[in-house]
Amino acid sequence: MIGLTIREIAAAIGVPVPVEVADTVVTSVEFDTRKVVPGALFVALVGERVDGHSFVAAAAAAGAVAVLGSARLPGRELPLLEVDDNDAVLQALSEIARVSVAQLVAEHGLAVIGVTGSAGKTSTKDMIASVLRAGFGGDSVVAPPESFNNELGHPYTALRAGPGTRFLVLELSARGIGHIAALAAIAPPRIGAVLNVGTAHMGEFGSVAAIAQAKGELVEALPAAADGGVAILNADDPRVLAMADRTTAEVVTVGTGAGATVRAEDVVTDSGARAHFQLVTPEGSASVALGVVGAHQVSNALAAAAVGRAVGMAVAQVASALTEARALSRWRMEITERADGVTVVNDSYNANPDSMKAALQALAVIGEHRRTWAVLGEMAELGPLSRPAHDEIGRLAVRLGVDRLIVVGQSARALHLGAHLEGSWGGESEIVDDVPAVLAVLARDLEAGDVVLIKASRSVGLDRVATALLTPAATTGAVPTGAGPTSEQEMT
Repeated sequence: MIGLTIREIAAAIGVPVPVEVADTVVTSVEFDTRKVVPGALFVALVGERVDGHSFVAAAAAAGAVAVLGSARLPGRELPLLEVDDNDAVLQALSEIARVSVAQLVAEHGLAVIGVTGSAGKTSTKDMIASVLRAGFGGDSVVAPPESFNNELGHPYTALRAGPGTRFLVLELSARGIGHIAALAAIAPPRIGAVLNVGTAHMGEFGSVAAIAQAKGELVEALPAAADGGVAILNADDPRVLAMADRTTAEVVTVGTGAGATVRAEDVVTDSGARAHFQLVTPEGSASVALGVVGAHQVSNALAAAAVGRAVGMAVAQVASALTEARALSRWRMEITERADGVTVVNDSYNANPDSMKAALQALAVIGEHRRTWAVLGEMAELGPLSRPAHDEIGRLAVRLGVDRLIVVGQSARALHLGAHLEGSWGGESEIVDDVPAVLAVLARDLEAGDVVLIKASRSVGLDRVATALLTPAATTGAVPTGAGPTSEQEMT
């Protein structure tokens, strides 16, 4: 962040200035005491299980200079910037980020790049960061760790940017109309990429049209073309392409069709389900051999290529960066081979119908001539589409020839039933209640050389299955500790 004083921060959020530290410069903002360094502002959030105010003493010991919180603190180990409640803490954090980003843009030329879509945001964010770091150096780019894309993670990531940051890459997600617009107001993007409009989180939005309306808020937030605004739209998705009418920015289309500004031609996948293609732009073309898994990554790579092009990188440099790019965020098509030849494909971070289909298709390629397993759980927040969507995934597993299907939890029962209703199938589907039951089946039946895909919404906690399979506990059915579902609501 820019070097704001406590006085400036207090003024920005409208609270009294703690006079004893009024002119102290804040070096960082943290809500995790393990990351607090001298000069930090500690943000005390109240969660379902933990109250951040209980850790103020630890923050003070680590060198924090003040605390932003919603309660008067016993002992007052740190000067307090006090607001009314937890929502006010988040709003204050956003305001601090807004002030910091505005100064960085005005004084240091920071360019903000926003990415949204129903699926693929995190993978694309990672690719964009990799491309920009290849072109401008690692210290020039700030991007979210993991999927920091909501009202907490978004401003927190924005506050990682400082005077030496040239590009701030941000994911923007939503649970409803207006959320993306609110995030864009914190760190106004100059370049915005919309990847797709799917059915994920239909239960929150109510319709695909509402999802499209929300996603388009990103391009509406962009500056005009004359002021450097660039809207990157997936031409292969009609709902995204229609957003061209909602922006005054320069429109750059990406896709596999001949009309796309930045496109992929001659796409093929190798035995590891990694795509190779010719990257074609108005300035020239170059070959790309992706190191990330899944044919769906082509669309994500094109969005990253369009960002690189928008900031002046040559096509050959962009293609080279995409070839070298690897997944930076955990639990997204992470492929690990055990000593006994079992391949674990951990895609457990999140799931929606589109990403589930892509993962199963990748499993079919990776597991060709091997026995394949799909350990699948609920795709959350689909509303009235939940049953047909899970049914469709179960049927797809059959059509792709998955040998063994384990469905976790009764909330995903339609997936299990869909597999059986699809008809003739040489494989087997079974439904189990929880992670220990999954591990018991795998301990009993998994064989050397098998390929196991693990995927569900984050709340199901199937990361524990992957962790167990990659430790000695895999043969005992034990569930590892320290992992499991998050209490955070998933956002699309």
